[in-house]
Formats: sequence, structure tokens, C-alpha cells
Amino acid sequence: MEEALIAPCGMNCSLCINYQSMKEDLKKKGFRRQYCPGCIPRGENCTHMGDQCELLAKGSVRFCFECKAFPCKRLKALDKRYRTKYHMSMIENLEFIRDNSIDLFLKKEEEKWRCPECGGVICCHNGLCLNCNLDTLRKNKKYRWNEE
Repeated sequence: MEEALIAPCGMNCSLCINYQSMKEDLKKKGFRRQYCPGCIPRGENCTHMGDQCELLAKGSVRFCFECKAFPCKRLKALDKRYRTKYHMSMIENLEFIRDNSIDLFLKKEEEKWRCPECGGVICCHNGLCLNCNLDTLRKNKKYRWNEE
């Protein structure tokens, strides 16, 4: 995992279905998914928050925790959705980075999201490794975290 794939809101873009779809080129495998290289690599400061935050829109902060309003109402709502549906917390990610370091965070994420079978990266949006579990996704394109 790389630092450029950690969005200002705390999203680890390497866990995202759209990033992984691009990386694995799922269109060639019969999936119609939007591709995304990540917020920072594509020149967007933050897909989730940049349109409603002046500091992020201007690139004035690298991470939301640098703002005096952290965590803002919008980030709290986004965090709640991701904790409920996708087994991750953007606020926890940001607090860990702030209190420890981006390097320690990246190491922790590599361990947490590593596929036990192939060593690939598990997708936060569905809980699948797109190397090992592509057939599960093929059977149910809206598959999410052990839901058949």
C-alpha cells in the first residue's frame, strides 16, 4: 500500500472496488465497473469530501485531522456509513495516522486487509479478494460482506 492512496478523508483507496477494478482490469473479465486510480493520484484532493470542504478543495490540508473542525458533520456521516456497511472507519484511520504515523498506518492496513489465501488486498466494499473470489462476485455483482 502506498501513501498516495490514502485520501484526506481517511479512505484507503487501495481497498476501494473502483480502484481494485482498475488494477485488476475487471472490464476485460466481464464486469462493468467504474475505474478510479485514487483521489490523490487523479488530482482530486478527496472524492468524498472535496466538493463540500473549502480546505480540501484548495488542497490546504493533506488530511482532515489538520482542520480545527475535525471531525466535521460530513465526515461523521461518511464514517458512519463506512463503519456500518464496509467494516472500516475513516475517523479511526485519521486518528491513527495523526497519533502514530502514515508509515505505521500503511503497515497496519497491509496486515488487516491482506487476503489469507493469496496475499492480495481484500476490498472494503464487499469483503472479497478480487484475485481469489472473482467467481463469488460474478454470481452476485452486488455481493457485500458474506451476503449471499
